[in-house]
Amino acid sequence: MEYIRKMVVCLICLCAIATVICINIRADEVITNAKAYVIMDADSGRIVDSKNMEQKLQMASTTKIMTTILTVESGNLDSPFTVDSEAIKVEGSSMGLLEGDTVTKRQLCYGMMLPSGNDAANAAAVAVGGSVENFVAMMNKKAEELGLSSTHFATPSGLDDYTDDHYSTAYDMAKLAAYALKNPIFREICGTKSISLDLGGRSVWLGNTNKLLEGCEGVYGVKTGFTTKAGRCLISACERGGVNLICVTLSDSTDWIDHKAMFEHGFSVLEHVDLGGETYRVAAVGGTSDTAELISEEKGVTVPSGDGERVEKTVLLPRFIYAPAECGEPVGQVIYYLDGGILAISDIGLSEELKSPR
Repeated sequence: MEYIRKMVVCLICLCAIATVICINIRADEVITNAKAYVIMDADSGRIVDSKNMEQKLQMASTTKIMTTILTVESGNLDSPFTVDSEAIKVEGSSMGLLEGDTVTKRQLCYGMMLPSGNDAANAAAVAVGGSVENFVAMMNKKAEELGLSSTHFATPSGLDDYTDDHYSTAYDMAKLAAYALKNPIFREICGTKSISLDLGGRSVWLGNTNKLLEGCEGVYGVKTGFTTKAGRCLISACERGGVNLICVTLSDSTDWIDHKAMFEHGFSVLEHVDLGGETYRVAAVGGTSDTAELISEEKGVTVPSGDGERVEKTVLLPRFIYAPAECGEPVGQVIYYLDGGILAISDIGLSEELKSPR
C-alpha cells in the first residue's frame, strides 16, 4: 500500500498543472446583463463559463449564505431563546421579528434564506457570535479558511449602503455556495418554498424570494439579493441528469431570465459519467482462497459533452493480498483522468472477507 500511496501522490503532482490549465470547460460567453457572472460545476469546482468572475463587487443579501452556514455549523439549532431587541431593529427585508419573540437558530436560518430577513441575520449574528461585530469577524475568518481571497464582509445581512468594505466576486460566491450546499441542513432550508413558524405563541408565514424554485426545472437553491449599490444579485443551484451547476450573477437587472439561459447553456455542454463499480482479482496469500475479489468505489463525474468515452484510468493494485483482511478494506485505487487532469480517485476494496485457515 505504501507503493500505491507514493504512485498516487506522483500522479496527482503530474496532473496538477494540466488540471489548472483545463479549468474552463467551454469558453463561449453567455449573453447577460450582469456585470459579472460564473457557471460552475458544483462537484468539481470547474468553471463552465464566466465574465469578470474575479471583479470585486457588492453582493447584497447573498451575503446571508455565509451567515446561515455559520449559524447551521454552530449547532444547537433547536434550543429556544429570546431575540436580541436591538439586533432586530434593522431596515429592509424582514422575517417579521418583534421584541420578545422566542426563536431558535434553525428558525432564524429560514428567516434569512426565505424572505431574506435582515432582522433574522442580525439576531443570528448575536446568538452565534455574541455581537454583530464578533460575528462579522467570524465571517471573514471563514472566508479565509475557504480560500475566498477576494471577499470581505462588513455586515451579516448584506446591507451595504453605508460601506465600501463589503464585497466579493462571482467566483468566490460560487465557491461559498458550493461549500454551503454540502451541508444537508443548509440545502434543505434554502430549497424550502414556504414555511410557517411558531415564534413563541404567534405564527409567521415565510415565502422564498427565489422564483427559480418554482420556475426552473431542477433548481434547489440558493439566494437572492438586492440593494441600490449592489443591484440585483442571484445565486442559484440546479441539478439535471447527474450534472450539478451553480450560477452566480452580480448586478444583473434580468437575473431570472439570465439564470435560466445559463443553466440551459451549462447543461448543453456537459454530461454525467458514472465510474467505478469494476471488479478485479489478485493473488491471495495465507488465506482459504488463492485469489481475492476486489471492487472499485463508484463515482460520478461531470465532463464536456461527448468526452465521456475519452476518460482514461490508471489502476493501482498490490501483487498480493495477505489474509486475514476485512470486507471493504481498501487495498488499491483507480485514478480517472481526462486530458491529463484528474477527474476522480476511487478506492478499491475487498468485496468479501479474506479468511485465514483455522
